[in-house]
Amino acid sequence: MKLGIVGSGQIVHDFLSASNQMQDVELVAISTLARSKSVAEGLAQKYQINKVYTDNEAMFAASNIDTVYIGVPNSLHFSIAKEALAAGKNVACEKPLVETSEQVKELKKIADEHHVLLFEAMTVLYLENYFHLKEDLEKIGKVHVVALNLTQISSHYSEFLAGVHIPKFDRKMGGGALMDMNIYNINFCVSLFGQPKKITYLPTIQHDTDTSGILNLSYDDKQASLIAAKDAVGPTRSYIEGEKGLIYFDGPLNVLPDYYVQIGKEEAKRYNFNKYSHRMISEFNYFAQKIKNHDQQAADEAYEHSLNAIIVLEKAQEFLPKND
Repeated sequence: MKLGIVGSGQIVHDFLSASNQMQDVELVAISTLARSKSVAEGLAQKYQINKVYTDNEAMFAASNIDTVYIGVPNSLHFSIAKEALAAGKNVACEKPLVETSEQVKELKKIADEHHVLLFEAMTVLYLENYFHLKEDLEKIGKVHVVALNLTQISSHYSEFLAGVHIPKFDRKMGGGALMDMNIYNINFCVSLFGQPKKITYLPTIQHDTDTSGILNLSYDDKQASLIAAKDAVGPTRSYIEGEKGLIYFDGPLNVLPDYYVQIGKEEAKRYNFNKYSHRMISEFNYFAQKIKNHDQQAADEAYEHSLNAIIVLEKAQEFLPKND
């Protein structure tokens, strides 16, 4: 996978810090805004990236790049992914892939027309612990209660309250607790249990932004409560409760460092199958393999999942105040 990177912010720094452990990933170029060129040049020097661009279109035209990784503010995902796919590049885009189901469908149409693959970089769905946890669901019997908690106070929260513009708190830029954090919970829950019958979102609104919120997903046989908070400190323990036992785990869902299975009154057993210390390695190894083999079925399955998750996200957004 010969990679061109769009963006030079925190998530790109995080990705690059683990890139030398990824298989079949060659860093070819990085593109960023002109005002961030010096940052990109520093990254290029540190990680041996051959070329720096300040024009995405020029990078997308480069013949030595076959895949584009998009790591920019959420509101820019759709336009950049659309341009990259139309240029004949495979795309791995940070979560959330886009903001609406129609945008997901449009990107898939463009990808198919240009015979390239599209993937959403939703880390939890590619972690080894996720696959094993999914298999272990049968041990706990029929599930009736799901409680997912991603509470992580933002390092920029005090600045946000003071009136400083912080993109991850700006809903017009795809920020807020629902879009930026609860999207992990949504993807995890929908991947395990499918589409809910009813959706209700109860947000805490500060300065027109949902700084935290509880998303309730109702199924015929279970209830799921999905909590995400940028404005609070708390234990991030999550539970999946069944008729025979439960599965629980601590820490951010996008890392899923381990999980526990408890059957009845037996002592809980801890499991950790993750192969790598960094959460992004498994997903990019997967993308590189699927793109190398042009695995259309894998891309189609990824699309179906992203679409299902975005449909839930769309319905939840209806409970937020309208943006001016």
